[in-house]
Amino acid sequence: MALTDAERSALRKKAVKIRHDIVDVTGWAGGSHIGGSLSMTDILTILYWKYMRVDPSNPDWDDRDRFVLSKGHGGVGHAVVLANRGYLDPESLKEFNHFGSSYGMHLDSLKVRGVDASTGSMGHGLSQAVGMALGLRLRRKPQTVYCVCGDGECNEGSIWEAAMAAAHYKLGNLIGFVDRNSLMIDGRTEDIMSLEPLAKKWEAFGWKTREIDGHDFDQLASAIEEGLAFKDGPFMIIAKTVKGKGVDFMENEAAWHYGGLSAELIEKAKASIGTGE
Repeated sequence: MALTDAERSALRKKAVKIRHDIVDVTGWAGGSHIGGSLSMTDILTILYWKYMRVDPSNPDWDDRDRFVLSKGHGGVGHAVVLANRGYLDPESLKEFNHFGSSYGMHLDSLKVRGVDASTGSMGHGLSQAVGMALGLRLRRKPQTVYCVCGDGECNEGSIWEAAMAAAHYKLGNLIGFVDRNSLMIDGRTEDIMSLEPLAKKWEAFGWKTREIDGHDFDQLASAIEEGLAFKDGPFMIIAKTVKGKGVDFMENEAAWHYGGLSAELIEKAKASIGTGE
């Protein structure tokens, strides 16, 4: 079902709010993996405010959908989303990555409400998502598992082992995303370890695959709806995104894989993001 004008507007405004908050938390923390958090913001926004069946007052609710952030270094973005969705006290994010804080740069599921899987070492999250999807099916539960991977993370062999397993077991309750911003810590993915033709690789591994603009809420909604309707196996959405999306001096810059922000840069970043009006 297509997004209504009201839904689209609300999602855009929420994504702007989340990007502003990511900038603030990066400032409070002294630094974060901000570029990749900004690139995946629209994906997480539509999942948490449109599609995922969750209850922030009961994060361990057995009938919830599951979410795995395989690109765990995007934890600052996930934490901001969880705070905005009502899982966490937004004030607590002022302690993000401080000594003694519950918030590490990679979120710990035993310490942070709403985190279904601890991730960090690249390539492990998709395997966890496969296990969750298998477990739900064995229990005859109808919930969906969503997993967001990084494109640089697709260099990891464990990603492709998990991909084979998901296809082998025909996990129609698993929807994956690749945050295809084309950059990783050392530079462009195609210079470090070429991934293309990425869609054909996922298809060859048995996933139904769709490529979209990962910042277009209508395309995101259409792809997720298609994934939810497809029950014959796993579904992969390759979301073409911009690293540092919304902050003009960060966009498409590998140097902003990780970085800190002065008070001046915080204001400059927020001005670039704008108000969403």
